Amino acid sequence: MTPADGDGRPIFLVLADQIADDILAGVYPAGSQVPSTNELSAFYRINPATAGKALNRLVDQQVLEKRRGRGMFVTENGVELLRGQRRARFTESFLAPLLDEARLVGLSTDDIITQIHRLTAEDTNPGM
Repeated sequence: MTPADGDGRPIFLVLADQIADDILAGVYPAGSQVPSTNELSAFYRINPATAGKALNRLVDQQVLEKRRGRGMFVTENGVELLRGQRRARFTESFLAPLLDEARLVGLSTDDIITQIHRLTAEDTNPGM
């Protein structure tokens, strides 16, 4: 199984996002080494060039840094860079469409906030 199974996006983008997810989840904290191109290509059974492209994408975003002869490591500000990117993507992909739909169906901002509070209360108090 490859990172792109069922996704439709290029494998290197999916793999870069998976590594970024792991960084955000704390699997690879700042200063830690991520799997090498060869490790990724063997694990996912993909071309090493594809794995390298995923890692280099994160290097270009300054989330990873290359240490010659040692590998790729999460930069000190890599987690915050990823959080900033994800927050912007969240707003664009989720919040803006949500607000557009809310306007169409006549929901106010207060209505939305009330619904969010209700849903989060249900998450913390199952069975309510």
